[in-house]
Amino acid sequence: MMHSQVRLAGASRRVVHKVLKYFGPRAVILLYHRIAEEHIDPWGLCVSEQHFAEHLEILHRHFHPISVSALADAVRARRIPNRAVAVTFDDGYRDNLYAATPLLERFEIPATVFVISGYIDAGKEYWWDELERILLQPGALPAELRLSFNNTEHCWMLGAQATYSQDAYFADRHRRVWEAAHDSRLAFFYEIWQKLQSLPPRQQAEALEAIRRWAGAPTAPRSTHRPLSADELVRMERGGLVTVGAHTVYHPLLSVLPVAEQKQEIVQSKLQLENILSHPVREFSYPFGAYGEEVVPMVRAAGFSSACATLEETVWRRSDPFQLPRREVGNWDGEAFEKTLREWFTA
Repeated sequence: MMHSQVRLAGASRRVVHKVLKYFGPRAVILLYHRIAEEHIDPWGLCVSEQHFAEHLEILHRHFHPISVSALADAVRARRIPNRAVAVTFDDGYRDNLYAATPLLERFEIPATVFVISGYIDAGKEYWWDELERILLQPGALPAELRLSFNNTEHCWMLGAQATYSQDAYFADRHRRVWEAAHDSRLAFFYEIWQKLQSLPPRQQAEALEAIRRWAGAPTAPRSTHRPLSADELVRMERGGLVTVGAHTVYHPLLSVLPVAEQKQEIVQSKLQLENILSHPVREFSYPFGAYGEEVVPMVRAAGFSSACATLEETVWRRSDPFQLPRREVGNWDGEAFEKTLREWFTA
């Protein structure tokens, strides 16, 4: 009888929890990466300037734009404004300054850009972009790829994937990696990406260099994919609407690192950005939205006041300010964006 009463009480609390969440005020944090148009976009990171402007106009007219820091404060106070929406960007591409910031200023909407500090002024693309540049260009690759890491040799026989025709390239332009056809170059790219994602930063860089040499690819980064420089970070914040947050030093999958290295990625990213900006950096974003339970206390101890994940939920008054959920935005026109946003609020 006692156990039945405990289970009933627990079920009742869960029902009350869901009712309060559904009928109480909620907020949505939007996740963008790039405001650009590229020939190929395997991860769906790009939103065009036209569509982004339509998104911001809708936020300006029908919702309550708010910064991440203000939303985190509202969560702590359990007083979330009605229809609050926060805009965020991950990684720190240069188009966040040149394409996104002028539009944010036009509509007077705040945003937070979470920056990978180790790529600032490093003269290279983010590793996933460089891998795309090496593997997803029309042409032929050697028939066999061998990589050695973690004391193991890995071998890929490319077969039909070795040749990437113009027709196959154009067919992949609007596909995402998870939609790749079997035995295609895009599928090969995705498999290599998964291997590199699981490596610590040093091994990842070594493997990427080996792939570059194997493919005979040029080393010069594309200006279109360049990360923000230190000077550009300062300029981006100058108008007062855009705030820079930290996104680790090298964007590793934190779970593959020893605890000490996880802490270093978190703390050093904060210190490096503060050295550039000359003010405290208070917001953090987890790479790939992935982290273990040991990471959240590290972020709090490092001096951050909030952190964003990629949990696909709305924010409500009992959300954890260090595990704020976000919704990733696609390259939708204004009508599709508004429809989706309203659905997120009522989900």
